[in-house]
Amino acid sequence: MTDIRELLDRGREFRAAGDPSSAARFLTEAASHAPGDRTVLTELALAHFQSAALGKAEGVLRELVDLDPSDGYTRLLLGRTLSRQSRHEEALPQLRLAAALTRDPEVGTELARVTRRVTTDRAARPLSP
Repeated sequence: MTDIRELLDRGREFRAAGDPSSAARFLTEAASHAPGDRTVLTELALAHFQSAALGKAEGVLRELVDLDPSDGYTRLLLGRTLSRQSRHEEALPQLRLAAALTRDPEVGTELARVTRRVTTDRAARPLSP
């Protein structure tokens, strides 16, 4: 099976059915045949995110950011992926950019949540001698 559209559709079907791991297998194959296809890469990143393969999701999302730095949705997904790995300070710049690019109130809510988490984490750190 090398029809990219068919692989993409199968991946979407598996993701919609709640099987992101199987979706990732089809989408990985699609991405190997169309490495710069932003639709395929976005679906692949979502499949990895939903299956908790966060390192893989991060890698694909960084590729997407390189392809289009002004994509607010990709920045949001990257920020959420970093945050889910407890890398909240690294997530903040991505979420700030996503909020500025999308002006979506839900992105602003996510930014506020992670900002509070970073503030709490910093307050909990012991003082250095």
